[in-house]
Amino acid sequence: MNSVQAGENDRTFAPSDRVTVERVHFRTRFGTTLAGDLYKPKNAEGRLPALAVCGPFGAVKEQASGLYAQTMAERGFIAVAFDPSFTGESSGEPRYVASPDINTEDFSAAVDFLELRDDVDPERIGIIGICGWGGLALNVAAVDTRIKATVSSTMYDMSRVTANGYFDSLDAEGRDELRRQLNAQRTEDARRGTYALAGGVVDPLPADAPQFVKAYYDYYKTPRGYHPRSLNSNGGWNRTSALSFLNTKLLSYSDEIRSAVLVIHGEKAHSRYFSEDAFKRLKGDNKELLIIPGASHVDLYDRLDIIPFARIEAFFREHLK
Repeated sequence: MNSVQAGENDRTFAPSDRVTVERVHFRTRFGTTLAGDLYKPKNAEGRLPALAVCGPFGAVKEQASGLYAQTMAERGFIAVAFDPSFTGESSGEPRYVASPDINTEDFSAAVDFLELRDDVDPERIGIIGICGWGGLALNVAAVDTRIKATVSSTMYDMSRVTANGYFDSLDAEGRDELRRQLNAQRTEDARRGTYALAGGVVDPLPADAPQFVKAYYDYYKTPRGYHPRSLNSNGGWNRTSALSFLNTKLLSYSDEIRSAVLVIHGEKAHSRYFSEDAFKRLKGDNKELLIIPGASHVDLYDRLDIIPFARIEAFFREHLK
């Protein structure tokens, strides 16, 4: 582990004068080195509660996760926003690979990092997952008992949407055809010795694009949220990454999560059903579903007037003690 001062110029949000930021690095048990930005309240003393933050799926720490981490640091938490393995400034070859197992491990590696810090109370560690990392956050909460509280914001279940399509529109025949296409791509990648990318957010934007695609474009392809290292802003994931999510169901053991969980979603989000269905599987009186009136999926990436940070802080104050 090591740290250096983090630059302020490459984030998609305004820096806060109430926090300090360090660039940090830590290892996963799969051997990748993750790069993170560690946000800490200025003039903080003693051991503080800490949060690991990641997402959206295909984003980097200079986008939404960094904004969440910075805002929670303003509210008294140490928070690390990190790039997943194979993406951003984190290591891993080939680039732009996603995996249910590796990305679940990424979150636990961030917990390792926080636990070993002298300024963190190791008994008060939580996580925040945004978009596809909301589903991964629930997956790691089911296996990592060191995590005392989890927030899942504007969640996607990446295994469900990969295997079933949006609104579960893909049947067994459709899945078989998808497998054939992905494995044909795998053969082509092996022949060429390179890995084809699936493409980021569509650009140029078709006039008849669905509203949620327009919302993604407005975030990832405009100055609002564009970042040169973001997969969604540029070339997208390695195409064959979908094979792992097609064959592995996240959330299989989410009904065994004993720690506290807050699931947040926008009322108007196309993806709302992921959170509502995931919440139905959770058990215990320390679980809560919070639907934000009028909010879309992307509103919960960076709209400070919409993201319920006061409620998120209250949730962590209650359960990280």
